[in-house]
Amino acid sequence: MHLTQLNRECLLHLFSFLDKDSRRSLSLTCCQLREVYLDPCLCRVQLVCNIEDWLKSSFQKDICSKHDSLVSTFLAHVCHMCPNLLTLTLSGCAHITDQDLVAVLQKCKKLRSLRLENCVRITDQSLQGVAEHGDNLEEVRVDFCRNITKAGLQSCKEMRPVIQLSAERSADMIPDSKPEEKEPLSKALQKFLQYS
Repeated sequence: MHLTQLNRECLLHLFSFLDKDSRRSLSLTCCQLREVYLDPCLCRVQLVCNIEDWLKSSFQKDICSKHDSLVSTFLAHVCHMCPNLLTLTLSGCAHITDQDLVAVLQKCKKLRSLRLENCVRITDQSLQGVAEHGDNLEEVRVDFCRNITKAGLQSCKEMRPVIQLSAERSADMIPDSKPEEKEPLSKALQKFLQYS
């Protein structure tokens, strides 16, 4: 499957993961991609998908739901067509899941560099997948992935000490969850004072 065989909505979504310079460079390759690059919807797609699921309005959820399987399908095609892939950058991809990433690691055994900065659905399960299947990985970046924990990072480092693992701000961020799911600050403070 060629990139230009995807429909406009898919292309808009894929463009939303690229940085400004990469989008511009890709837009110079053909008229169809140039039109996608100039589409004003590109900014809206990029903004909606990175909002925490529990904060999205029903309209935003509807927009986003159209992209849910897009990334999985796209990555499956990439793995099939590029099993010798060396570098993969999915930074800012709001729809990549732990399962997607593990599937990539299992099929693209030569992967050396993996960049997942600001991927909201990536958790410690992805780091476990890196540790179990990342035989040739040299660099993994999970900066600003708010659902990565210190324990997950430590476990990955222990299992794969040769990987250069970057997780700037990841384990320090507040994970995605509804406010009512979190323990109220006053109760947490009471527990802390009680046991100290």
